[in-house]
Amino acid sequence: MTVRGVLVAALALVVAVAAGLVVWQLAFDDDRGELERAVAMAPGDAARMSWTDWAGVRRELGLDLDADSSVEEVQQLLDLGFDADLTSTTALRESALVMQERLGFSPASLSWELFSQGALGASVLMRPATVDLDGVADRLRDLGYDEPDRDDGVWTSDSEVDPITAEITPELAFVVLDADRDLILSSDTREGLDAAVEAAAADESSPVPDGVLEAVSGAISAAVYDGDTACGELAMANADPTEQEAGEALVERAGKVNPLTGFAIAAVPGGEVRVAMSFESEAQARTNADTRAVLASGPAPGQGGDFADRYALGDVTAEGDVVTLVLEPVEGSYVLSDLSTGPVLFATC
Repeated sequence: MTVRGVLVAALALVVAVAAGLVVWQLAFDDDRGELERAVAMAPGDAARMSWTDWAGVRRELGLDLDADSSVEEVQQLLDLGFDADLTSTTALRESALVMQERLGFSPASLSWELFSQGALGASVLMRPATVDLDGVADRLRDLGYDEPDRDDGVWTSDSEVDPITAEITPELAFVVLDADRDLILSSDTREGLDAAVEAAAADESSPVPDGVLEAVSGAISAAVYDGDTACGELAMANADPTEQEAGEALVERAGKVNPLTGFAIAAVPGGEVRVAMSFESEAQARTNADTRAVLASGPAPGQGGDFADRYALGDVTAEGDVVTLVLEPVEGSYVLSDLSTGPVLFATC
């Protein structure tokens, strides 16, 4: 090799190493957990997000599945996950067996799923674990999806023509296979999918305060709301009038409450459930930590009985503007699925 060739090769090596170091540095600078990274890629109009860490669910249940697993094994995953209250957050449950057989991916082979609901529609952001995206493209083509003219384009199904649409959730009507980011994105509307694709590419900010997501980092499954949605969907206004009156009396005795700016309820490894609520200031968080602890350990109007019938209340802490409650579910109770929809007295605004 000539001296010039040696210099060129050396320069190329330096550039490659530098590029690798940049990638390495970026990866280690991003200390967010999987949930935080996924929510940062959610559409900006997302008001409610449902997180299912499928790899975590499989680990928790002691199941080893992949894209080649049988539908019976996938059904076992769904059944055991339901019994353990780990899968109420998924948008894919009713479609899972068909997905495994015909789409080439499903809860058996996904790393995680984030289901987002907003004004433009509902979308699902999925990270594959053991999935061949080229194989998925072949499956979509065979099922009658209209093929895009570029690799990261939108695969479109026609509900009046394609029989598969009767077997899967509407959120799989429009699909994008993003090999560069190792993502599968889908939605029930083209507008919703376009918004999801744009948000995933931007990866800029979360629709809920970062502190809420940090408080439930490591979640296997979670329901996450922005403040307005939490104050609406979890409100005691969803209870009948008698229960509303009981709730108002309990709140009056407990102390001051302030509106939420964000909310999450999450199941974490080992069976614990955590609730995170954010407020406008640290002072409000300290006040509400006391009030919410009282409400979370007493009667549960609108839900029935007492909260103690469902869980033992553990530590209640205020850190910054976020209050975190630790709940230890009573055996046989469904704390996450029951308390991710209203009315929930301790989440009142």
